[in-house]
This record gives sequence, structure tokens and C-alpha cells, in this order.
Amino acid sequence: MENFENKKNLNGMEIERKFLVKEMPRNLENYKNINMVQGYLNTNPVVRVRKENDEFVLTYKGSGMMSHSEYNLPLNKESFDKLIKKCDGIIISKNRYKIPLECGLTAELDIFCGDLSGLILVEVEFSSVPEANAFIPPHWFGDDVTNDEHYHNSYISQYGIKA
Repeated sequence: MENFENKKNLNGMEIERKFLVKEMPRNLENYKNINMVQGYLNTNPVVRVRKENDEFVLTYKGSGMMSHSEYNLPLNKESFDKLIKKCDGIIISKNRYKIPLECGLTAELDIFCGDLSGLILVEVEFSSVPEANAFIPPHWFGDDVTNDEHYHNSYISQYGIKA
């Protein structure tokens, strides 16, 4: 499961901040690109199925905005194909670009497709809450929407893009 990198703390925590994009980075074709399709079986707690290129995963996410528990279970294509049909709401399709930042972290730039075309978000994952709080975003990042539920994929899958 190479694409499902374990960037979480050993206790199954995901710590991330999410931003709008003020200016698109140049030369996206130079960065690793992952085609994603994901749907939500449940949004409270979050239970998601996701396809990343040719890999499949079932994810459980606990409550919390910047910091929450997250557990991934690998799926095969057949299981994914069955489960994605059981998902409620919008099936999210997006292209993710992994862009190295000068601080040694990686920006994950998500360009949404289909019904969500026009939405572009970037998130960065951290190893600790103090590291996340100390992060100074690069100039091309826009407003910090980490604590705005309207920009979380589970919300978007149910209600679409914030007006």
C-alpha cells in the first residue's frame, strides 16, 4: 500500500491542516499525481472507501478537525466496487498532486472533478499538533479552512461545495 503512506503517529492519529489555494503552483506535471475516487458509507463517524490509482482502502476517521484518529484497511478492487455503490451523496473524484515544501513537509494539492469541479484545496499532514500550529504556509496557500467543516470531504460528499 505504497500510496497510503503511514504519516500518522503510531497511535493512529492524523494531524493535518487544510487551506484554500490563492495561486496554483507551476509545473504540476513535475509532481506525483494520484487519481482518487472516494465515497462515504457514513459521515459520523467517517467511514470512507477510496481508490488511489490502482490501490483501494477502507478508512475510519474519528471526530476532530485538525487532529483525529484514522485507521486504514486495505481493500481489493471487487470489495471497493461493491462498497462504492453503497455510498450516500456525491462520489468525490479528484486529482492529488504531492508537492514537496521547503520545510521538508509535503503539500497535497487536490483538484476536484465532476460535480465538484472548481474546488481546489491543499492540505499538509504533521507528526504533532505543535508542529501543525507552528507551520507557516507558503505564499501560494490561501485561507486556512482546517476548522471549517464545509471544506471536509465528508461534508462535501453530502452537501456539495460551500456557496
